[in-house]
Amino acid sequence: MLNKPAGRLTLVDLAVVLAVAAAIFLFFVRMVRVLDYQWEWDIIPGYFLFRDPVTGHFKTNMLLQGFFTTIKLSTWSMVMGFILGTLSGIMGAKGGFLSRLVSRFYVETVRNIPSLVLVILFYYFVSSQFLDALGLDVWLRNQSDTIQRAIAVFGAGPGQINAFVSAAVALAIYEGAYISEIVRGGINGISKGQWEAAWSIGLSPSKTFRLVVLPQAFRRAAFPLAGQFISTIKDSAIVSVISVQELTFQGMELMAATFLTFEIWITITLLYFVLTFSLSRSISFFEKRLAIRQ
Repeated sequence: MLNKPAGRLTLVDLAVVLAVAAAIFLFFVRMVRVLDYQWEWDIIPGYFLFRDPVTGHFKTNMLLQGFFTTIKLSTWSMVMGFILGTLSGIMGAKGGFLSRLVSRFYVETVRNIPSLVLVILFYYFVSSQFLDALGLDVWLRNQSDTIQRAIAVFGAGPGQINAFVSAAVALAIYEGAYISEIVRGGINGISKGQWEAAWSIGLSPSKTFRLVVLPQAFRRAAFPLAGQFISTIKDSAIVSVISVQELTFQGMELMAATFLTFEIWITITLLYFVLTFSLSRSISFFEKRLAIRQ
């Protein structure tokens, strides 16, 4: 039997596309005819950029600000989650009894708690004590405008820094539990022969793990880790409950102010889709390139 040429549409593919298009069309028809909903799409672009009446320059508005905050929050969460998950994964794969117990306790506890509950618990019962004691927001307010703007580019301003840090750490703890299992699986997937070959050329167990096993494990885990980054972007929406001004929070604020329920949420859905889909296709592209080289 001949295989279908790659990239060629079949009747089933066409039927699915037509069904989706019909569902979207019926949705808009129902909104207009049945619910008498008046679409106001012309207002939406103004919530991305607006012209400052004083300087005449364009500035980012709520939707674009929320979009950038989502990217910053997801990036910081993934970086910290990667460090935490890697340590936990190594402990779970090659640590002693106590190390494996600590790793397993962390993974099983976090993975069996809803992410929303974890964010709320961390914000109200942990970070509110430590971050207020550290006085991070007070310190930032006492800095120059240049330093405040620089930190805001990579994080948040004085009014949002505590909530931003709390959200990033809570998400890192949550994502780290899943990264831990990815890393642990990558390490355990390396065959015993790799260890024995390294020992045969005189490498110590620690050097074997650091120079031979760990690089191969990360290569195996690279694409699952990239997929976890996409999940982090989607999971970042939950921090809107602690008033972090990311994309979902800005959408709720705009909806409450304008009552443009469908326009706002369709736009936000598309923004999330553009961000995650572009990353997904990039990952798929590099995965195929790597498979060809192998």
